[in-house]
Amino acid sequence: MKSLIKVLIKKKLKISLAESCTGGLLASTITSISGASKIFNLGLVTYSNQAKIKVLKINKDIIKKYGAVSRECCLAMVNNLSKISKANINVSITGIAGPKGGTKTKPVGLVFIGLKKGNKTQIIKCFFKSKKRSLIQKATVKKALSLVLRIAK
Repeated sequence: MKSLIKVLIKKKLKISLAESCTGGLLASTITSISGASKIFNLGLVTYSNQAKIKVLKINKDIIKKYGAVSRECCLAMVNNLSKISKANINVSITGIAGPKGGTKTKPVGLVFIGLKKGNKTQIIKCFFKSKKRSLIQKATVKKALSLVLRIAK
């Protein structure tokens, strides 16, 4: 974690986040490290569909058609966050942390992580096998941090 902050400071990169199923855990993890104020720009917890629509300006038709937990919604989240934040690296997270709320097509543990750096955007689909909410959230944060470190270098 400290290495990520060092890399971002060295490269003069700012990071912004739009979290859903992690509820601010990624922002909390980053800001718990001294020096984070040099690289951390903005953290939004857009937990409800309403927040995604109102704050992140996600087209409600995307949520209606694909659901909030989808590649399409995650992509819209990261793209719209980058417009709001003007950060160098933007991260969006949406998923089902459980223990309830999963379906056959979207089981508990399904998470999408969006990353945008410059004009490069990627959406990573993850499936965490744990059925424990806190473990899914922690695993998501760990994965997001490793992805950010990879694109920051």
